[in-house]
Amino acid sequence: MKTREFTARQDSRRLDLFLTATDLNLSRAQAQRLIKQGRVILNGVLHLPSDRVRVGDLVSVTIPDPAPAGLAAESIPLNIVYQDDDLLVVDKPAGLTVHPSPGHPSGTLVNALLALYPDLPGIGGEQRPGIVHRLDKDTSGLIMVAKTEQAHRELSRQLKERSIKKGYLVLVHGRVKSKEGVVDAPIARDQRHRKRMAVLSWGRHARTRYRVLWQCDLYTLVEASPETGRTHQIRVHMAHLGHPLVGDTLYSGKNVGISRHFLHAHKLGFTHPISGQWQDFQSPLPDELRCLLESVGGAGVVENDLLGRATNRAR
Repeated sequence: MKTREFTARQDSRRLDLFLTATDLNLSRAQAQRLIKQGRVILNGVLHLPSDRVRVGDLVSVTIPDPAPAGLAAESIPLNIVYQDDDLLVVDKPAGLTVHPSPGHPSGTLVNALLALYPDLPGIGGEQRPGIVHRLDKDTSGLIMVAKTEQAHRELSRQLKERSIKKGYLVLVHGRVKSKEGVVDAPIARDQRHRKRMAVLSWGRHARTRYRVLWQCDLYTLVEASPETGRTHQIRVHMAHLGHPLVGDTLYSGKNVGISRHFLHAHKLGFTHPISGQWQDFQSPLPDELRCLLESVGGAGVVENDLLGRATNRAR
């Protein structure tokens, strides 16, 4: 069981809706269930889901431990670009969920890893064994996995201290005016659309750097480097700038003929948790994104290899 505390920064919001806007990623039904179970305390007192939360109110939430996962090993092909005794780096394809959840109980990266590494269940927790960070289901690219508890602790520390370097290739709608910039805008759950996140004043701190790699009148290719790790961060921040991702129907409502959003984790750098050496990895654009970029006029970017090739080096 774990307990989290939140201080309200806005008046007149229902208690259940307040909870859905936190980083606990609760649905409204889940929030109401926790309140009715007596697991939510508002200013030291039990309340109803409809009771209002005021500025300065303290909300304490106790989350019960999850039921045993019963994770099954599954034979799912993986593109492992690097591995040693302590960790591995996978180039995840779009469409593969990272870990099991109520909507995706099987067929995930974790299920595939368990088939390759039977000792993984004891690493980093039962629900997400070995997982240090995650990518959205339809985001492709590099993700690291710890193979030992020591590696998991050290990589998690680097992630918390923001010393891990990540770069994403992103194609967005419109012509981005600034050649480079920083989006510093807090993110929380969108109260009107449960599946969406949004820039909201009471959200968690979120910061993304970006630089333009190529653009035409209708599209811009940027490299985005998130300094924090909020849910849908790059997608939300680019949409906040007025430049939603190509193919991202959740935040743009536009369908351009691809079945996924144009977001690829192409760079990953971190200090090896045991050797202390800096590790650099780079993944090329998947074929469907490369073809789309060429079709909208970005062939020169591909031909000149401005996006880089797959690399793996330590120094």
